[in-house]
Formats: sequence, structure tokens, C-alpha cells
Amino acid sequence: MDVNHQHLRSLAASLPALPGVYQFHNQEGDILYVGKAKSLRSRVSSYFRNTGLPPKVTAMVRKIFDIRYTVVDSESDALLLENNLIKKYQPRYNILLRDDKSYPWICIPAEPFPRVYAMRNPVADGSRYFGPYTAVSSMKALLELIRQLFPVRTCTLNLSDSQILQGKYKVCLEYHLGNCKAPCVGLQTREEYDRNIEQIVHILEGHTAQVLNYLKSEMSALASGYKFEQAQGIKKKLQLLEKFHSRSLVVNPSVSDVDVYSYADDPESAYVHYLRIVSGAVVQAHALQMVKRLEEQPGDLLAYAIVEIRERCRSNSQRILVPFLPSLSLPGVRISVPRIGDNKKLLELSEKNVWMFRADRRKQTEKTDPERHSRRILETLQADLNLPEMPVYMECFDNSNIQGTHPVSSCVVFRNARPSRKEYRHFNVRTVEGPSDFDTMREVIHRRYQSLLSEGAPLPQLIVVDGGKPQLTAALQSLQALGLEGRIPVIGIAKKLEEIFIPHDPLPLYLNKKSESLKLIQAMRDEAHRFGITHHRNRRSRSMTHSQLSDIPGIGPRTMETLLAELGSVAQIRAAGADQLTALVGKSRADRILRFFGAQGSGLGEDGGA
Repeated sequence: MDVNHQHLRSLAASLPALPGVYQFHNQEGDILYVGKAKSLRSRVSSYFRNTGLPPKVTAMVRKIFDIRYTVVDSESDALLLENNLIKKYQPRYNILLRDDKSYPWICIPAEPFPRVYAMRNPVADGSRYFGPYTAVSSMKALLELIRQLFPVRTCTLNLSDSQILQGKYKVCLEYHLGNCKAPCVGLQTREEYDRNIEQIVHILEGHTAQVLNYLKSEMSALASGYKFEQAQGIKKKLQLLEKFHSRSLVVNPSVSDVDVYSYADDPESAYVHYLRIVSGAVVQAHALQMVKRLEEQPGDLLAYAIVEIRERCRSNSQRILVPFLPSLSLPGVRISVPRIGDNKKLLELSEKNVWMFRADRRKQTEKTDPERHSRRILETLQADLNLPEMPVYMECFDNSNIQGTHPVSSCVVFRNARPSRKEYRHFNVRTVEGPSDFDTMREVIHRRYQSLLSEGAPLPQLIVVDGGKPQLTAALQSLQALGLEGRIPVIGIAKKLEEIFIPHDPLPLYLNKKSESLKLIQAMRDEAHRFGITHHRNRRSRSMTHSQLSDIPGIGPRTMETLLAELGSVAQIRAAGADQLTALVGKSRADRILRFFGAQGSGLGEDGGA
């Protein structure tokens, strides 16, 4: 242990046992990591244990030169401060947010007769922001609804009282089209305009029921005053808003206001999806990707995402639904895991969305960074099969025969989770008679790896055989005979239930049907089957062709080669006329061929008529 490490251990031991936020700095003064803690002393001291730390954490600890901290009143305050510091400094070892920063918002600026418009990258200027909206089309539809219900100005004029009183402005085209009531010339009062803005805010917050009640009261007042034409205009707005409201309902309207979070992850990232529910309607949805840097736990990642999303989406809901309890407590907020009922349905809806978000991000990664995509899949496969190393180089074997005739076996090679077709190999089985998958597998495994050993070629990091325990046992016997038992992991995959058989394990392994590990193994098995069956069909076809022509008296191998080279197939030879055949092989051989196929056709005709 070096002197600096001893100094850091003693410094950590002297920290207060209070909630707070700590920062690790390197020798250049850059922040490596920001973390929160219930007890600064115990949490920071845990980094300087001699054993038990994950490799990534150990690598970070070696770079720590100084520790700084801030004491706060509660764990929730620590989480908020940690969130702000991470966004401000973006330390190397903290999680990296990867959601789209350019999602649009709806802005109501702090100005006289405020506008309502879409914008990106909100700033702290006193304006009110609603969003972000992941679907731009939904946001545009909402803005169009608002403009149909409550005409608001779209101009950028300074509509202060003094400017209006001085009569500096004139009505524009929007007024004549009925899209604005011209507050710029005093045709609409500030009080009426602000009442409309208040109702717009209710719609943006999801409280459409309040706006419906407001419009109904307005309509009743107009009807009572015999202003039936204006009342009819309000009725149309009511119908428009009711249609919008009914489309948004996803659960029983009795469900109170609640935030719903769901979680999914993979070895590299965590994904969180958020639904904001108001009176049973989904009024907002948002998704967040967090790139893992250390060995973060799901509870910590979900807690960070909740704090980030609540701040970003301006949520102050007092109820939160989650799939599991996060490492988080918020004053006055009840966090629970629903088990049944409408709350459970809401969580399932969010979970469906988070898995779709995860799949979309993986597809993007596959397109933009195929190497990283392959590495992630192979790391998952290594973990699922408990392999000693990442299987960058894999081989898969499959046997093909029909009732033991023309047995062949195929070997396909995958590198970095992708086919390497130039390395595929066929094996014509030499020593096996009859349909014996066991003996065929034993022969081809022995031949394949005896060849690799004699060439001094690298060995695969995983062998996959198509079949269950018998085929796996045959492969192991061949590897044992070559002195390779234990040096190459081997598994078998049985088609019926997609069971994975592992040597010396009496029970099969069942991988998740949707897992990328199983999909990769299936892809290898299917590719080996395709490659093998194609070769088997070609070989059987050549054999059938050869046997038909060899049955013709007086026709030898050279004549057969001439006929096939010129005419291409037995069918074309059968259809050829006497002159064409005579020109190719002479009159005598042509007569023999015509007599043979004529007699064969006559025989078939008699059988068919029997």
C-alpha cells in the first residue's frame, strides 16, 4: 500500500457519519466520481478496502488523489446535489445520460399576453415549460388543439400596457382569420387572455376535467344570456376536448395522479421509462438511457433516474409506482410496487415501453457501432454459459442424412458473433454406415480438431453441436481422444425445447426465449443445418444423376461427362433428339441412350396404368 493510499484511508475514516455528497479528484484536480451517502464515513471508507472491489472500481481508486465532501440535511438532499454535480461536471466514472437532449418542450414565456409555442433546450428565464415530448407529432397535435380551443397570439410584439395604449400596433392577418383576438389593439383584455392561459396550463398538465367544467359553465352562462351562437361555439370546443380526453384514457379514470417508472438493463446500460398519469390518462412519457461506468446497482440507477426525470419533467406527484424499490426516499412522496389492479396495469404499460426503448437503442448501436454490439452479446453469452473467456471464435456442427444415405456433416464458424463463411467446412462421412448421429459426430469432431492441431491453428472458445446428450457425449469422446477435454467448452442444443446441454450436468439449461444468447446459439445451429443440408442435397443429386447414366449399357464415364457438360442434366439428355445426341457422342451411343430412356418411359407407363 503506497503512502497516498494510506493517507486517503485515514482521510475517509475522519469523515463525518452524516448524509452528504463526496467527490474523488485525481492528481490534476479533475473530478473522477461524484457519489451520495447516508453516512459519508462508511461509504467512502468502503472504497479503500484491500479486497472485494470490482475491477472497474479498483481501477478508479488507483487514480484518486484527493477527497472532498459536502454535508446535507437528508439522503434525498444528497441525491439532488449528486444529480446536479454529475450533470455539471460529467465525471469520467459516473453514469452517462444518453437520452435525446433535443426533445421539444411547450413553452409559455413570462411576458404580457404570453404565447404558447414549441422550443428545444429550455433555459431558466422564468418561463413555464411542459414536456419533453418524445413524439413531435403528439406535441403538434396538442398545440393545434390548444389553438382551436383558446386563440392565443403568435407574434413577438412587446404588448406592455404602455405600448398598447400608445396605439403603436395594427391588427394582423391572424385576427382576420379568427386565430387571435387582437390584444395588441385592446380588443381582448388581459384578464380574459390570462383566464385562457390558465385553462391551457390545465390541459398541458393533464387536468382536462377542469377545463371541461370551465367550458361547460361558460356555455351555460352564454345560453342563459341568450347568446346561443357563442354558446354553440363553446359546445364545439367541448366536443373537441372530450374527444381528445377519451383517447388518452388507458385505465379507470378513478386512478389518482401518479408517476410510473419501469426499468430494464444490459451489461453496458440501464434504461428507465416514465409515464405521468393524471386522472387515469397518460399525459406525458419519457425515456432515459444511462451508460454504466462502475458496478452500479439497479436500485441506485433507478433512484438517479427518478430524481433526474422528476426535475426534467417538472413532476411533483406524491405517488410513484416502480417495479422494485429504489435506493431513494423523497419527503412526502409514497413509492410503492403494485401487485394487482389498475396500478399494476400502468406499470406493465410502462414496462412494455422500456423494453421497446431498450430494443431501439440496441438496434441503433448495432448500426452505428457493430463491434460494441457484438462484444455486448458475447459478454452476455459468456455470463449465461459461465464460460472462462469471451467466445469470440465459435464453431457449430450439424449432421445430415436420409436413412443413412450420403451422410455429411457441416461446420460453420462464427467470429465476433457473425458468420465467417470463408471458414465453413463440409465433411463427407467415411467410417459410419447407417443413420448414426452419434458416430457421425464423433468422426467429424475428431477430424476437425486433429486437423487444427496438426496445422497449429487456434482452437475455438466454444463448440456447439446440434443435438442433445448423445451428440454432446460423442463430441466429448473425440476431444478426450485428442487430449482437448477441458480445453474447449462444448454445449449441445436440442431442437424440441431448445434445451442447452452442458458436459457433466444432468439437467439441461433453459435460456430465456427472448435472450440474445439463445438467439445467437440458434442462429449458429440454423446456419450449420442450412449449410449441411445444401451440401447433402447436391451430393445426393450428383449420385442419382451418375447412377441413372451409368445404367445405360455401353456408356462410360467420359461419355457421361460429355453429355452433362453440354446438356446440363439427365432431364435435358432424356429430352434431346437423335441428331443432337449423335452429334455429341456418335450414332451407336445415341441409339443406346434413346433405347434406354424409351424402354424406361414405356416401363413407367405400364406401372402407371396398372
